Amino acid sequence: MTQYTLYGGELSLYTGKARAYMRYKKLDWHEELATREIYKSVILPQIGAPIVPVLATDAGEYVQDTTDIIDFLEARHPDYSVYPDTPVQKLVALLLECYGDEWLIIPAMHYRWSVLEQQSDFILSEFGRLSAPEASYEQQIEIGRKTSAPFRSSIVALGVTQETIPGIERAYATLLEQLNNHFTQYDYLLGSRPSIGDFGLLGPLYAHLGRDPVPKAIMQETAPAVYRWVQRMNAPEPLSGEFLADDQVPESLYGVLETLCADFLPDVLDVIVHNEKWMNDHPGENIPRALGMHPFHTGGASGERYMHSYAQWMYQRPWRHYQALLEQDREHADALLQKVGGLTALQTPINKFVTRKPGQLELTEQHTPT
Repeated sequence: MTQYTLYGGELSLYTGKARAYMRYKKLDWHEELATREIYKSVILPQIGAPIVPVLATDAGEYVQDTTDIIDFLEARHPDYSVYPDTPVQKLVALLLECYGDEWLIIPAMHYRWSVLEQQSDFILSEFGRLSAPEASYEQQIEIGRKTSAPFRSSIVALGVTQETIPGIERAYATLLEQLNNHFTQYDYLLGSRPSIGDFGLLGPLYAHLGRDPVPKAIMQETAPAVYRWVQRMNAPEPLSGEFLADDQVPESLYGVLETLCADFLPDVLDVIVHNEKWMNDHPGENIPRALGMHPFHTGGASGERYMHSYAQWMYQRPWRHYQALLEQDREHADALLQKVGGLTALQTPINKFVTRKPGQLELTEQHTPT
């Protein structure tokens, strides 16, 4: 069996997504803390940027980005796939993965950095421990104060301001209520087996919102079934469970999907428009990670946040799945999308596709979409 190393850390949102997947698939693997030395000796030489998680194989292969990591491993370990093989469930799972990766980072970063004074020792020491695990606790806090500075300063670009915070908190409280209702009835999103959607949601709902002291207390008090799901995802029964029969999507997820369609999909569709303009104006060039600011809405609040070009790459996954559905499957998907407000978005054409290239973080135009 191939042995894998996952470079990351407990405080890393996306490491949590990959770690839970590897536990569920019962792989032969271990996790190594992404210290300063690991960044210098492994991650920067192999990936070209200081980013985690990174998967390494004994054969000397390196994979970055949790979606690519999961797909890389799914191809090699297909038993108990986290991708439903029914059309509507797979569409929902892909949409929820995208939602977790690209949208729930807003409340995750808000509850980590906007309330830092209430949990500063924990957060800063965690950042310090990641960089220098052998340092003293006091030294780790000081190191963490320096290494966390770019993250602390990034929340305004994400749209977290005094004007939007009430809406962000309302939207998150609603999400917890909806998911709590769902997880009192089901172990996972689509039955007794975790899907790619579960792993997408776990990233923000564990490393930030289910582990940092302030949001963890909120989750435990207001949404105990969600907190139990977080624990279940982190200690799953490997290679077990089934998706619901007959391509069923529980009605208890409809509210979550409605918010996804109302808040997130307009954001990503606008990103796609700006990505296309960039590619037309800069043929052959890499697309920057951020393409300026644009309006966004959440929880009844409005503000501006950066246009994350990467959101299109994630969204192309459910969009392509939907576009490939045959007649009867398309009708079933349309019926659900009509109920939750996502039909127009999934039917909106994408004129230019984007792709990732190994060894770089920026996107480029994909000339032969598949």
